[in-house]
Amino acid sequence: MTNPHWIYTQTIKTFAAGAEPGFEDPGELAATWGKVWGIDNDVGRIREILMHRPGPEMAVVDPTKRLPEIGSYGDPAVGWYFQSDTPPDIPLMQRQHAAFVAALEAEGVIVHYLDGEAGNRLKQVYTRDPLIMVKGGAIICRMGARIRRGEELAVTRTLARLGIPILRTINGTGVMEGGSFAWLNEKTCAIGVGVRVNRDGAEQVREVLARQGVELLIVDLVGYDIHLDVSFLMIDRDLAILNPMGLPFSFLEDLKARGIRWIETDPADDGWIVNSLAIAPGKVLMPEGATNRTLDRLAAAGVTWTTIPYAEVQKNGGGLHCSTTPLIRDSL
Repeated sequence: MTNPHWIYTQTIKTFAAGAEPGFEDPGELAATWGKVWGIDNDVGRIREILMHRPGPEMAVVDPTKRLPEIGSYGDPAVGWYFQSDTPPDIPLMQRQHAAFVAALEAEGVIVHYLDGEAGNRLKQVYTRDPLIMVKGGAIICRMGARIRRGEELAVTRTLARLGIPILRTINGTGVMEGGSFAWLNEKTCAIGVGVRVNRDGAEQVREVLARQGVELLIVDLVGYDIHLDVSFLMIDRDLAILNPMGLPFSFLEDLKARGIRWIETDPADDGWIVNSLAIAPGKVLMPEGATNRTLDRLAAAGVTWTTIPYAEVQKNGGGLHCSTTPLIRDSL
C-alpha cells in the first residue's frame, strides 16, 4: 500500500499500548518507573524511606519570643512555634535523629533525604506530612500551617529526583497533611479531619484511592488535635495501638467491623508512644516512655520493639512516625 494515511493508522494500531494492566501493576511500575513505588499498608517491611535531618532551620526559634500565656515559644507574625518550655538543643536533636536513622539502616532500610534548604521551616524534620504514599506513588499535600507551606516544593523536587510518580497534588482550598492518613489494610484507609485537614483535602485523596479500589474512612478528630497519628497507629496486620481519648467511638466500631484489634495506651504512658513506627509486621521502633503495663500488652500480642530516645525531637511537635514517610513497603 502507498497511501500514507493508511500506513500511519495501521502502524499506530499495531503499536498502541492498552489500558491494561493498570498503572499500579508492579510490572508496569518497574518497567516505566524503575521500581515498584508506593505502599498499600502501614506495617509491611519498610524498604525505602524519606527523612530530613534537623539543621539550620531550627535557628528561627528565638528564645526571646516566649508566649507565657501558652507556655511555649512562637511568633504569630512570622508563623513559627516551638511547643516546649525550653529552647531546642539542636545538637541533641541531631544526635537523636541520627540514632533513629542508624536503627532503620540496621534493619536494611534505604534512607533518602529531602532536597534543598528548609529555610525557616523548622517542622521539615517531620517528613510524614507533606506527602502521602499510596499504591503506585505519592499524593503531594497542602500544608495546614503557615510555617510549613513551601515544604511541598522540596518534596516534589525530591520525588522527581528519585523517579517517584506523583498521582495528585492537593489543590484549591483543600488542606491535607500526611500525619492524618493511615492504611488500615490494603483495601481501607482513614483520614483524620480537623484543624489541619479539611474535608476538601480528604475528598481529593478519596478520588485517588477510589480508582485503586480503596475505601476511605473519615475520622473527626477531637478538639485541636492536628493528626490521626497522635492517637492511632497500625502495628501488625490486624493490630493497632491507640489512645481512645483522641478518637470517636464510631471509628472504634469501624475498626472492630474490619477485624482490627487494638491495644489502648495507659494514662501513665508518654503520649508519643502512639507515634511509633512499624518497620515490619509486629516489629516496632518506639520512643521512651511506655509503662510496663503497655509493654506487657504488646508482648502478649506478639509485638517486639526497639526503644529509640527521641524526646528532644519530640519537643518540636512530632515523633518517630512523624519523622518518616515510607516510600516502599512489602505488601502483606
